[in-house]
Amino acid sequence: MIETDNLVYVYPDDTVGIFPSTFSFPSGSRTLLIGANGAGKSTLLRVLAGKTLAKAGTVKINGKDPFRDRISRVTYLGTEWAANPVVRQDISAKVLIESVGGSAFPDRRDLLINILDIDINWRLHAVSDGERRRVQLAMGLIAPWDILLLDEVTVDLDVLSRSRLLEFLKRETESRPCQIVYATHIFDGLGGWPTHLAHLSLGHMKKVEEYDHHHGQKVSHDGNTHLLEMVLDWLQKDYEERGPRVAKTTFGELESQWPELFASTENGYTLPKAR
Repeated sequence: MIETDNLVYVYPDDTVGIFPSTFSFPSGSRTLLIGANGAGKSTLLRVLAGKTLAKAGTVKINGKDPFRDRISRVTYLGTEWAANPVVRQDISAKVLIESVGGSAFPDRRDLLINILDIDINWRLHAVSDGERRRVQLAMGLIAPWDILLLDEVTVDLDVLSRSRLLEFLKRETESRPCQIVYATHIFDGLGGWPTHLAHLSLGHMKKVEEYDHHHGQKVSHDGNTHLLEMVLDWLQKDYEERGPRVAKTTFGELESQWPELFASTENGYTLPKAR
């Protein structure tokens, strides 16, 4: 389970990335993290993965702090992972896949190679971006995980590869105790995939709710699924509420707006339980 209590994240320039947020993603869930560009999705995933420290509040991954505690079986596949220069070198897909434990999990390795339609003899410097991304995904998913955090990592995949991958991830959560949080702007074929939706807007977690996947697959008169129509409605309302983009809130401004929330400690700032 993923839980936060009054989580706050502040960027190095002192602007607020995540405003006080209390929410949970239940065990076994497949959560779509939804929000416009700049909403804070990548920042939130990095905090949940323990890649960066929150300014205040708490994050618990299966009861542990992902930044301070050693947590195994949490896999984060984000933008810096996708930009890894190793996968652009003159090296074979087979060597790369074996380098991350392919031989330790032969069944998962072979299944992912099949699902992602990988030629193990590909030379990574001479393949397309989509083919390179398939190899990266196989590398990232071979070792079994309990928590999987995905940040726009399917953007280069063709429709068939993406569909097969999403079906694999769905089966994973249905066959063993694990969960996924997936941030994406591509909603084609996702109507029956998520169990929960999380709506993030300008650093504010507006809602986390269960999703009826049977309803989500219904198609409207213009060909859009119910899920896409819902997302469009949320983002349009976010845009109308926001208006023209303005300077971001600084931590000092946040602290002055809600002084009763913050308490200085020897280790920085902490927050009491959610109000």
